Amino acid sequence: MRVIEFGSLLAGPFCSQLLADFGADVIKCEPPRQGDPMREWGQEKPHGKSLWWPIVARNKKSITVDLRTPEGQTVARQLIAQSDVVVENFRPGTMERWGLGYEDLSADNPGLVMVRVSGFGQTGPYSSRPGYGSVGEAMGGLRYVVGDPQTPPSRVGVSLGDSLAGTFAALGAVMALRVRDQSGRGQVVDSAIYEAVLAMMESLLPEYTLGGHVRERTGAILPNIAPSNVYPTRDGGLLLIAANQDTVFRRLASAMGMTELSTDARFATHAARGRHQVELDAIIAEWSGRHDTEDLMAVMIKHDVPVGRVYRAPEMLHDEHFAAREAIVRVDHPEFGEFPMQNVVPRLSRTPGRVKWTGPRLGEHTDQVLTDIVGLAKSEINELRASGVI
Repeated sequence: MRVIEFGSLLAGPFCSQLLADFGADVIKCEPPRQGDPMREWGQEKPHGKSLWWPIVARNKKSITVDLRTPEGQTVARQLIAQSDVVVENFRPGTMERWGLGYEDLSADNPGLVMVRVSGFGQTGPYSSRPGYGSVGEAMGGLRYVVGDPQTPPSRVGVSLGDSLAGTFAALGAVMALRVRDQSGRGQVVDSAIYEAVLAMMESLLPEYTLGGHVRERTGAILPNIAPSNVYPTRDGGLLLIAANQDTVFRRLASAMGMTELSTDARFATHAARGRHQVELDAIIAEWSGRHDTEDLMAVMIKHDVPVGRVYRAPEMLHDEHFAAREAIVRVDHPEFGEFPMQNVVPRLSRTPGRVKWTGPRLGEHTDQVLTDIVGLAKSEINELRASGVI
């Protein structure tokens, strides 16, 4: 499957990263000279290089083409005519202004699947607005419910809105290709960031319309689901213990040496524990605070109570389970050497994906793609380069 990626930053590129992980031939088209701004993004930049780019652009090829020029648009159409999927995340209407809308492209390639990722979707009164992931997270309902109830809404800590929109876009691309296998016709996949976030909001809407309840921020707890919280340990650790089912709570009470808790009217049932959540959390926190992290982990595992440390990067890199499943893979990088990153998800038993290379240099594959796929002669490529089109 050949995928042509236009656009920049995260939502669209994350979609094609997922497709590339499983073997799609993804050709990323970037503006000449400056490239995707993602090449510069990231909190830490050793050697002046982004640590994010090698991940989001992994397994992709890079060519440069100026889509604002007629010559660049011609190159793009020639390339798309021989491809399966186009992924773009420009503001709606941009591709049409360049003569690269779906109607134009599908005339040359009826089986083409065009994946369009945007803040608000391709239709509706907000469609022409600029829509970043943060705005989509706010409008989709996520920002309001994240954080401590005593503080303003918080960011999750990663660009979740963009990644969700990219994930749904990739799912849509695969479904559209399955339909194409049967009908021979492509279609448009419209993935809006705010709708991708909204899709994850569980029963938030009927809670309000049928129950008159507006979800609020609750910090680390699940409201009325207890116990399920982050508890302190004597040596300064943090453990997440989740024992909200009746049978599991009885095992936790036994592990704590407080079997009477499981028959206490305040805690004996799921509903009762929800009503007395604050009291129960205080009892567990007082008990957990008298034990070191390793000892507490061992006790929880022995009694078959779901438990886990709150991990950061250092803990992930030294965890035996991460290592056994190769959840983190190390790939050679021309500047950084051995480069650790998250491995491909999900796991397929017969045709697993893999990380073949990190994000490419700007325009690294321009000549190869324009020669092998578009069929341009070397003289034509040199002319395009001299005029600044590539």
